Amino acid sequence: MQSFRGNQFAFPSAIWYRLFMVSKNTENNTNSNPPEELSVGQLFEELCQKMAQLRSPQGCPWDREQTHLTLKKYLIEEAYEACEAFEDGDPKEIAEELGDVLLQVVFHAEIGTQAGTFGVADVIRTLIDKLVQRHPHVFGDVPLETAQEVLQQWEENKLKQSDRKESILDGIPKNLPALLKAMRVQERVQRVGFDWNQVAEVLAKVREEISEFEEALQQDNREKMQEELGDAFFALVNLARFVHLDPELSLARTVEKFCRRFRYIEQEVARKGLTLRDVDLAEMDYHWEQAKTKV
Repeated sequence: MQSFRGNQFAFPSAIWYRLFMVSKNTENNTNSNPPEELSVGQLFEELCQKMAQLRSPQGCPWDREQTHLTLKKYLIEEAYEACEAFEDGDPKEIAEELGDVLLQVVFHAEIGTQAGTFGVADVIRTLIDKLVQRHPHVFGDVPLETAQEVLQQWEENKLKQSDRKESILDGIPKNLPALLKAMRVQERVQRVGFDWNQVAEVLAKVREEISEFEEALQQDNREKMQEELGDAFFALVNLARFVHLDPELSLARTVEKFCRRFRYIEQEVARKGLTLRDVDLAEMDYHWEQAKTKV
Protein backbone atom coordinates (compact mmCIF):
# COMPACT_ATOMS: atom_id res chain seq x y z
CA MET A 1 0.00 0.00 0.00
CA GLN A 2 1.50 3.27 -1.09
CA SER A 3 -0.92 5.53 0.74
CA PHE A 4 -4.34 5.63 2.37
CA ARG A 5 -6.08 8.74 1.12
CA GLY A 6 -9.19 10.69 1.90
CA ASN A 7 -9.85 14.34 1.15
CA GLN A 8 -6.67 16.19 2.13
CA PHE A 9 -5.38 13.45 4.41
CA ALA A 10 -2.83 10.85 3.25
CA PHE A 11 -1.42 8.07 5.36
CA PRO A 12 1.44 6.00 3.90
CA SER A 13 1.69 2.46 5.23
CA ALA A 14 4.82 3.29 7.17
CA ILE A 15 2.81 5.84 9.17
CA TRP A 16 0.10 3.25 9.85
CA TYR A 17 2.80 0.92 11.14
CA ARG A 18 4.21 3.61 13.44
CA LEU A 19 0.71 4.39 14.72
CA PHE A 20 0.20 0.75 15.65
CA MET A 21 3.60 0.41 17.33
CA VAL A 22 3.99 3.82 18.96
CA SER A 23 3.01 2.77 22.48
CA LYS A 24 5.28 -0.29 22.43
CA ASN A 25 8.19 1.71 21.05
CA THR A 26 7.77 4.35 23.76
CA GLU A 27 7.85 1.61 26.34
CA ASN A 28 10.98 0.10 24.83
CA ASN A 29 12.83 3.42 24.74
CA THR A 30 12.52 3.77 28.51
CA ASN A 31 13.57 0.23 29.25
CA SER A 32 17.00 -1.19 28.54
CA ASN A 33 15.69 -4.75 28.58
CA PRO A 34 14.92 -6.38 25.21
CA PRO A 35 11.26 -5.92 24.13
CA GLU A 36 8.89 -8.64 25.25
CA GLU A 37 7.64 -10.73 22.34
CA LEU A 38 3.87 -10.40 22.24
CA SER A 39 1.53 -13.24 21.33
CA VAL A 40 -0.64 -13.10 18.22
CA GLY A 41 -3.66 -12.46 20.44
CA GLN A 42 -1.94 -9.55 22.20
CA LEU A 43 -0.85 -8.02 18.91
CA PHE A 44 -4.36 -8.32 17.49
CA GLU A 45 -5.81 -6.72 20.60
CA GLU A 46 -3.32 -3.85 20.27
CA LEU A 47 -4.29 -3.41 16.63
CA CYS A 48 -7.98 -3.18 17.58
CA GLN A 49 -7.16 -0.68 20.34
CA LYS A 50 -5.21 1.51 17.92
CA MET A 51 -8.10 1.44 15.46
CA ALA A 52 -10.52 2.44 18.22
CA GLN A 53 -8.18 5.30 19.15
CA LEU A 54 -8.04 6.51 15.55
CA ARG A 55 -11.86 6.56 15.43
CA SER A 56 -12.22 8.26 18.80
CA PRO A 57 -12.96 12.00 19.29
CA GLN A 58 -9.26 12.46 20.09
CA GLY A 59 -8.20 10.44 17.06
CA CYS A 60 -7.89 11.14 13.35
CA PRO A 61 -10.49 13.38 11.61
CA TRP A 62 -10.27 11.36 8.39
CA ASP A 63 -10.78 8.02 10.13
CA ARG A 64 -13.79 9.33 12.04
CA GLU A 65 -15.50 10.37 8.80
CA GLN A 66 -15.30 6.97 7.14
CA THR A 67 -18.22 4.58 6.64
CA HIS A 68 -18.55 1.07 5.25
CA LEU A 69 -19.40 2.58 1.87
CA THR A 70 -16.57 5.12 1.72
CA LEU A 71 -14.06 2.37 2.54
CA LYS A 72 -15.27 -0.03 -0.17
CA LYS A 73 -12.70 1.10 -2.72
CA TYR A 74 -9.83 0.71 -0.25
CA LEU A 75 -10.74 -2.88 0.56
CA ILE A 76 -10.78 -3.71 -3.15
CA GLU A 77 -7.53 -1.82 -3.73
CA GLU A 78 -5.75 -3.57 -0.86
CA ALA A 79 -6.94 -6.98 -2.05
CA TYR A 80 -5.51 -6.31 -5.50
CA GLU A 81 -2.22 -5.08 -4.03
CA ALA A 82 -2.00 -8.26 -1.96
CA CYS A 83 -2.53 -10.32 -5.12
CA GLU A 84 0.25 -8.36 -6.81
CA ALA A 85 2.52 -9.14 -3.87
CA PHE A 86 1.72 -12.85 -4.27
CA GLU A 87 2.81 -12.59 -7.89
CA ASP A 88 6.07 -10.85 -6.90
CA GLY A 89 6.75 -13.55 -4.31
CA ASP A 90 8.46 -11.25 -1.78
CA PRO A 91 7.51 -12.54 1.72
CA LYS A 92 8.06 -9.13 3.34
CA GLU A 93 5.84 -7.44 0.76
CA ILE A 94 3.19 -10.14 1.12
CA ALA A 95 3.15 -9.69 4.91
CA GLU A 96 2.78 -5.92 4.55
CA GLU A 97 -0.04 -6.14 2.02
CA LEU A 98 -1.92 -8.76 4.05
CA GLY A 99 -1.58 -6.37 6.98
CA ASP A 100 -3.25 -3.67 4.91
CA VAL A 101 -6.12 -6.06 4.13
CA LEU A 102 -6.40 -6.90 7.84
CA LEU A 103 -6.52 -3.19 8.62
CA GLN A 104 -9.62 -2.89 6.45
CA VAL A 105 -11.32 -5.73 8.34
CA VAL A 106 -10.53 -4.14 11.71
CA PHE A 107 -11.60 -0.72 10.41
CA HIS A 108 -15.03 -2.03 9.37
CA ALA A 109 -15.39 -3.94 12.64
CA GLU A 110 -14.71 -0.76 14.63
CA ILE A 111 -17.31 1.13 12.60
CA GLY A 112 -19.77 -1.66 13.43
CA THR A 113 -18.80 -1.52 17.11
CA GLN A 114 -19.43 2.22 17.28
CA ALA A 115 -22.77 1.79 15.52
CA GLY A 116 -23.76 -1.04 17.87
CA THR A 117 -24.38 -3.43 14.96
CA PHE A 118 -21.46 -5.87 15.19
CA GLY A 119 -17.88 -6.02 16.42
CA VAL A 120 -14.66 -7.83 15.67
CA ALA A 121 -15.69 -10.71 17.95
CA ASP A 122 -18.80 -11.22 15.80
CA VAL A 123 -16.64 -11.29 12.68
CA ILE A 124 -14.31 -13.91 14.15
CA ARG A 125 -17.05 -16.05 15.72
CA THR A 126 -19.04 -16.11 12.45
CA LEU A 127 -15.91 -17.14 10.57
CA ILE A 128 -15.06 -19.92 13.02
CA ASP A 129 -18.60 -21.29 12.94
CA LYS A 130 -18.58 -21.22 9.15
CA LEU A 131 -15.25 -23.06 8.96
CA VAL A 132 -16.49 -25.80 11.30
CA GLN A 133 -19.84 -26.19 9.52
CA ARG A 134 -18.27 -26.35 6.07
CA HIS A 135 -15.50 -28.80 7.00
CA PRO A 136 -17.30 -31.77 8.58
CA HIS A 137 -14.55 -34.01 7.20
CA VAL A 138 -12.08 -32.22 9.50
CA PHE A 139 -14.18 -31.17 12.51
CA GLY A 140 -16.73 -33.98 12.26
CA ASP A 141 -17.04 -37.55 11.08
CA VAL A 142 -17.98 -37.10 7.40
CA PRO A 143 -15.52 -39.06 5.21
CA LEU A 144 -14.33 -36.99 2.25
CA GLU A 145 -11.21 -37.96 0.33
CA THR A 146 -10.87 -35.65 -2.68
CA ALA A 147 -10.96 -31.90 -3.23
CA GLN A 148 -13.95 -32.36 -5.58
CA GLU A 149 -15.91 -34.15 -2.86
CA VAL A 150 -15.07 -31.32 -0.46
CA LEU A 151 -16.36 -28.69 -2.91
CA GLN A 152 -19.60 -30.57 -3.50
CA GLN A 153 -20.14 -30.96 0.24
CA TRP A 154 -19.31 -27.26 0.69
CA GLU A 155 -22.07 -26.22 -1.73
CA GLU A 156 -24.61 -28.58 -0.18
CA ASN A 157 -23.87 -27.26 3.30
CA LYS A 158 -24.13 -23.63 2.21
CA LEU A 159 -27.58 -24.31 0.75
CA LYS A 160 -28.70 -26.04 3.96
CA GLN A 161 -27.36 -23.27 6.19
CA SER A 162 -29.26 -20.44 4.51
CA ASP A 163 -33.01 -20.56 3.93
CA ARG A 164 -32.63 -17.46 1.73
CA LYS A 165 -30.64 -19.32 -0.94
CA GLU A 166 -32.75 -21.26 -3.41
CA SER A 167 -30.08 -21.61 -6.12
CA ILE A 168 -26.52 -22.85 -6.10
CA LEU A 169 -25.71 -19.53 -7.81
CA ASP A 170 -26.95 -17.50 -4.84
CA GLY A 171 -24.17 -15.95 -2.81
CA ILE A 172 -21.89 -15.09 -5.71
CA PRO A 173 -21.14 -11.36 -5.19
CA LYS A 174 -22.87 -9.20 -7.79
CA ASN A 175 -19.95 -6.78 -7.99
CA LEU A 176 -17.22 -9.31 -8.77
CA PRO A 177 -15.13 -8.47 -11.85
CA ALA A 178 -16.81 -10.10 -14.84
CA LEU A 179 -14.07 -12.65 -15.55
CA LEU A 180 -14.00 -13.83 -11.94
CA LYS A 181 -17.79 -13.90 -11.71
CA ALA A 182 -18.00 -16.02 -14.88
CA MET A 183 -15.46 -18.41 -13.37
CA ARG A 184 -17.41 -18.70 -10.10
CA VAL A 185 -20.70 -19.31 -11.91
CA GLN A 186 -19.16 -22.04 -14.05
CA GLU A 187 -17.51 -23.66 -11.02
CA ARG A 188 -20.83 -23.77 -9.18
CA VAL A 189 -22.78 -25.44 -11.99
CA GLN A 190 -19.93 -27.84 -12.71
CA ARG A 191 -20.19 -29.19 -9.18
CA VAL A 192 -23.69 -30.49 -9.90
CA GLY A 193 -22.67 -32.06 -13.23
CA PHE A 194 -23.61 -29.26 -15.64
CA ASP A 195 -20.40 -29.33 -17.65
CA TRP A 196 -18.72 -30.41 -20.85
CA ASN A 197 -17.26 -33.89 -21.17
CA GLN A 198 -14.15 -33.10 -23.22
CA VAL A 199 -11.99 -30.05 -23.88
CA ALA A 200 -12.69 -30.44 -27.63
CA GLU A 201 -16.33 -29.57 -26.91
CA VAL A 202 -15.32 -26.41 -25.10
CA LEU A 203 -13.01 -25.38 -27.95
CA ALA A 204 -15.84 -25.94 -30.41
CA LYS A 205 -18.04 -23.67 -28.31
CA VAL A 206 -15.38 -20.96 -28.35
CA ARG A 207 -15.18 -21.17 -32.16
CA GLU A 208 -18.97 -21.10 -32.42
CA GLU A 209 -19.25 -17.93 -30.32
CA ILE A 210 -16.49 -16.18 -32.30
CA SER A 211 -18.23 -17.16 -35.54
CA GLU A 212 -21.50 -15.70 -34.26
CA PHE A 213 -19.70 -12.50 -33.33
CA GLU A 214 -18.28 -12.29 -36.86
CA GLU A 215 -21.81 -12.63 -38.27
CA ALA A 216 -23.05 -9.81 -36.07
CA LEU A 217 -20.05 -7.73 -37.12
CA GLN A 218 -20.83 -8.23 -40.80
CA GLN A 219 -24.44 -7.18 -40.13
CA ASP A 220 -23.21 -4.11 -38.21
CA ASN A 221 -25.62 -5.09 -35.42
CA ARG A 222 -23.99 -3.51 -32.39
CA GLU A 223 -26.43 -4.91 -29.85
CA LYS A 224 -25.87 -8.41 -31.21
CA MET A 225 -22.12 -7.80 -31.35
CA GLN A 226 -22.14 -6.88 -27.66
CA GLU A 227 -24.07 -10.03 -26.79
CA GLU A 228 -21.91 -12.36 -28.89
CA LEU A 229 -18.68 -10.83 -27.61
CA GLY A 230 -19.87 -11.55 -24.07
CA ASP A 231 -20.69 -15.12 -25.09
CA ALA A 232 -17.17 -15.49 -26.53
CA PHE A 233 -15.60 -14.22 -23.31
CA PHE A 234 -17.78 -16.60 -21.28
CA ALA A 235 -16.74 -19.53 -23.47
CA LEU A 236 -13.06 -18.61 -23.10
CA VAL A 237 -13.44 -18.49 -19.32
CA ASN A 238 -15.06 -21.91 -19.50
CA LEU A 239 -12.09 -23.18 -21.49
CA ALA A 240 -9.69 -21.81 -18.88
CA ARG A 241 -11.65 -23.45 -16.07
CA PHE A 242 -11.84 -26.77 -17.90
CA VAL A 243 -8.06 -26.97 -18.30
CA HIS A 244 -7.46 -25.66 -14.74
CA LEU A 245 -6.13 -22.21 -15.66
CA ASP A 246 -6.97 -18.86 -14.09
CA PRO A 247 -8.39 -16.54 -16.80
CA GLU A 248 -7.84 -13.44 -14.68
CA LEU A 249 -4.20 -14.35 -14.17
CA SER A 250 -3.74 -15.20 -17.85
CA LEU A 251 -5.17 -11.86 -18.96
CA ALA A 252 -3.24 -9.94 -16.30
CA ARG A 253 0.04 -11.46 -17.46
CA THR A 254 -0.78 -10.66 -21.08
CA VAL A 255 -1.51 -7.04 -20.16
CA GLU A 256 1.79 -6.81 -18.31
CA LYS A 257 3.62 -8.36 -21.26
CA PHE A 258 2.02 -5.85 -23.62
CA CYS A 259 3.00 -2.96 -21.33
CA ARG A 260 6.63 -4.13 -21.15
CA ARG A 261 6.85 -4.36 -24.93
CA PHE A 262 5.18 -1.01 -25.51
CA ARG A 263 7.49 0.68 -23.03
CA TYR A 264 10.37 -0.79 -25.04
CA ILE A 265 8.99 0.96 -28.13
CA GLU A 266 8.83 4.24 -26.20
CA GLN A 267 12.40 3.83 -24.96
CA GLU A 268 13.78 3.03 -28.41
CA VAL A 269 12.01 5.99 -29.99
CA ALA A 270 13.21 8.26 -27.18
CA ARG A 271 16.82 7.17 -27.83
CA LYS A 272 16.50 8.92 -31.17
CA GLY A 273 15.26 12.09 -29.54
CA LEU A 274 11.75 11.52 -30.87
CA THR A 275 8.29 10.88 -29.46
CA LEU A 276 5.72 8.35 -30.60
CA ARG A 277 3.93 11.09 -32.54
CA ASP A 278 7.08 11.55 -34.64
CA VAL A 279 7.19 7.97 -35.96
CA ASP A 280 4.84 5.94 -38.12
CA LEU A 281 3.22 2.58 -37.45
CA ALA A 282 5.86 0.71 -39.46
CA GLU A 283 8.64 1.90 -37.14
CA MET A 284 6.62 1.08 -34.05
CA ASP A 285 5.96 -2.41 -35.46
CA TYR A 286 9.70 -2.82 -36.05
CA HIS A 287 10.47 -2.06 -32.41
CA TRP A 288 7.54 -4.24 -31.32
CA GLU A 289 9.07 -7.26 -33.05
CA GLN A 290 12.37 -6.49 -31.34
CA ALA A 291 10.63 -6.26 -28.00
CA LYS A 292 9.29 -9.80 -28.38
CA THR A 293 12.81 -11.16 -28.06
CA LYS A 294 14.24 -8.61 -25.60
CA VAL A 295 11.61 -8.00 -22.90
